[in-house]
Amino acid sequence: MEILMTIIIIACGAFSICGAVFNWDWYFNNRKARGVVALFGRTGARIFYIILGVIIIVMGIVASGSLLS
Repeated sequence: MEILMTIIIIACGAFSICGAVFNWDWYFNNRKARGVVALFGRTGARIFYIILGVIIIVMGIVASGSLLS
């Protein structure tokens, strides 16, 4: 069960990165993402979501490492 949660966390991070890299309109027109776009602009929001995705993936990897020890 813990491995499944780790996979889900890593997939969420990858989804965030993909949304930013491919510049999906529906991703940035989301009600919650509009606030980030208004704050940083579209390019800044893309950078923000890439960084967020990397952080989420690292957290998933660290969590899986602590599960294995």
